[in-house]
Amino acid sequence: MKTYKIKEQECGYLLKKGKFVKILTVGTYTFFDIAGAEVQIVPMKGEVKTCDIPEEILMRDETFASRVVKVELPDTSIAIRFVNGAFREVITKPEALYWNVFEKNEFQVIDITKPCMEESLPRMYMDLMPSKYYKKIVIKDGEVGLLYFDNWFEKRLETGTYFFWNYGKEVTCKIFNMKIQQLEISGQEILTADKVSVRLNVVCNYRITDPERLVKLVDGAAAQLYSYAQLVLREYIGRYRLDELLAQREEISRYVGEKMKEKEQQLCVEFIGAGIKDIILPGEIRDIMNTVLIAEKRAQANVIMRREEVASTRSLLNTAKMMDENKTLFKLKEMEYLEKICDKVGSITINGGGSVLEQLAELAGTQKS
Repeated sequence: MKTYKIKEQECGYLLKKGKFVKILTVGTYTFFDIAGAEVQIVPMKGEVKTCDIPEEILMRDETFASRVVKVELPDTSIAIRFVNGAFREVITKPEALYWNVFEKNEFQVIDITKPCMEESLPRMYMDLMPSKYYKKIVIKDGEVGLLYFDNWFEKRLETGTYFFWNYGKEVTCKIFNMKIQQLEISGQEILTADKVSVRLNVVCNYRITDPERLVKLVDGAAAQLYSYAQLVLREYIGRYRLDELLAQREEISRYVGEKMKEKEQQLCVEFIGAGIKDIILPGEIRDIMNTVLIAEKRAQANVIMRREEVASTRSLLNTAKMMDENKTLFKLKEMEYLEKICDKVGSITINGGGSVLEQLAELAGTQKS
């Protein structure tokens, strides 16, 4: 004999000689081996386990049919399963059976042929969908997106997060940065009019203005700006000698800016400005210019020294004339020098006649005969 005990939350499939007979509910069952009976016990929660018994045969049993719920989905839909009113899972299989005894199963069928998920699904469930069924597009601050269905332009997307079903149509998006962008043109080696090779580093600032027109006319605005700026620099610098070029660095930036503005409509951008970061000279030219600069500075220093010497001599001459004409001024100057001498001397010994002031004057060599 075989005894089977079925709990309240379980059921059993009774088979005799491999053929399904009926469903058994809670209780204890005993069968003789000679009858060839077998019971497959399964839980009555979640998806139904059929134990390889065809669903059509199980559904003929009224007890079984009254305890399950079936969901059938066309190829164009998926479903959300709710258990006792709460989200449980997303169903993508064409058919599924669920026990409806201890759990109340409800299903929301969703058509995924319409690209915009907002039209068929509440926002709270969007991130719960299988990733292969939808496309998430994030447009950050300062960006815009151009939305395409099957490579046909649909609309412009502003800042935000968007969800689209990726089933009925192919969804793509081209995102453009609408902020001011910086384009660096580095290491451009160009010959001047006197055949000196100089290397320039240039910075340009621009902003995309019309992305819809840009995708139709231009393949990469940054690359086009880069190439055009190169041509403008070569055209301008080739006109001037090295000395002239170094003297008009600001003029180079202004010229490049004006020429780039002529291409704004064609490239669908607004050109903000340009600037020369560096002008790098060959080593030999740089050494020669350093030598010339040092010589110029030394000459300037010599001129300044001579000018100061002349001014100092003229001041001494004027002082001497005033002292010669004014005896009181001479005495004051004499006293000033004596004061300086006394500050430098620790002790003074005076011998002979004459006043202290006269002997100090003799010591300083300023006493008149």
